[in-house]
Amino acid sequence: MLIRRERATDIDAIREVVAAAFTKPGQTAGSGTVEALLVDRLRADDAWLPELSLVATDGEGRVTGHVLATRGHVGEAPVLAIGPLAVAPGHQRSGVGKALMHTALGACDALGAPLVILLGDPRYYERFGFRLAEEYGITPAVPEWRPYFQVRTLAGYDPADPALRGAFAYAAPFDDV
Repeated sequence: MLIRRERATDIDAIREVVAAAFTKPGQTAGSGTVEALLVDRLRADDAWLPELSLVATDGEGRVTGHVLATRGHVGEAPVLAIGPLAVAPGHQRSGVGKALMHTALGACDALGAPLVILLGDPRYYERFGFRLAEEYGITPAVPEWRPYFQVRTLAGYDPADPALRGAFAYAAPFDDV
């Protein structure tokens, strides 16, 4: 497995992987999942950070997973949002998601971000150091997200910085899906 930055030639494969990963049992797989549409919309938004759109490839160079981080804000303070994280169904539970997440976190930290936020299953993401956002005084835009809304602090995090507490805002494309 190789983890690398997304290339323009990967876009269709990323769309397929994301759609397949988020297709619910009984649904027909297709590129129209909310998550696949979100990735496409984020790619066209000012919040897009091409250096934080990462793919996992197999030994033959096929895309087997994808993760991205985009700009977000806690109040006025810039932070990063990770997600969606997607692994092709035939490659799930084989370490692809773990490798993508560790690489993404390292890349976010290298850019000097104070923290990253995501919406996901706490049982999965706690292994990467994520904790519920409310422990840090950060609230989601949708109150029902609280049990799934998580934060991972990075080296640039200062717990005494009051600017890193308050309401979180995703990039605009998240509001459209």
